[in-house]
Amino acid sequence: MQTVIEVKELTKNFGGHVAVNNVSFKVRSGEIFGFLGPNGSGKSTTIRMICGILSPTAGIGSVLGFDIYKEAEKIKQNIGYMSQKFSLYEELTVDENLDFYAGIYGLGPAQAKTRKSEVIELAGLKGREKFQAKMLSGGWKQRLALGCALIHRPQLLFLDEPTAGVDPVSRRIFWEIIKYLAKAGITVFVTTHYMDEAELCDTIGFIHNGTLTAYGSPEELKEKHGRLTLEDVFISFVGQEELDQVKALFENKQTSLVGGDLK
Repeated sequence: MQTVIEVKELTKNFGGHVAVNNVSFKVRSGEIFGFLGPNGSGKSTTIRMICGILSPTAGIGSVLGFDIYKEAEKIKQNIGYMSQKFSLYEELTVDENLDFYAGIYGLGPAQAKTRKSEVIELAGLKGREKFQAKMLSGGWKQRLALGCALIHRPQLLFLDEPTAGVDPVSRRIFWEIIKYLAKAGITVFVTTHYMDEAELCDTIGFIHNGTLTAYGSPEELKEKHGRLTLEDVFISFVGQEELDQVKALFENKQTSLVGGDLK
């Protein structure tokens, strides 16, 4: 299977702070790759380097065959990116937002019309074309953002916590769309804090304190680390000590948070 992303010993320093430390992994064509880690772990910095937005301090990498140092602009032109925070134009309608992004990616009028029709159908936005973005709920806004990220038919799609703050039904629908895109051959690179979503990924990379601590399929990681769920694997990497301290605190009845010493 073709390799779409490959990074080796990717490193980024900000002054004396090492934000990303010798990270190496591969992402294959058509897979859903889950990139997991707590806030401040180095996820966003790694993604920015892969997308050609930020130059690494050290290491090498390629995305869709383009070098992350020398061909950053080509990478940007050939990927789709959707941020966690809704970043489209609130005053513009669904149609107008899609038209704007079609123009950004240089689509001609006929091509833009075809692509817009396709993404409206895919994202379930039919009937909402004339709604201003600010009128949409959180889940519908995310679908619109996804449509704008897909309008130029990228081979690789980056989704940064795409379902954060949306309701369970919208989350489920969004992941049905993600699975459909992967089956259609689009490679999806996704970050999430929801471990049930992580279970749907083909491959997982755990990053903590700038270091890739685990890499493999959900089943491989659970088996390797002797855990029943990915959430347990995640906690074992980033929060087991803190969790044990809290458990010990309550077991030893050393707190009066509920209005008095526990009996």
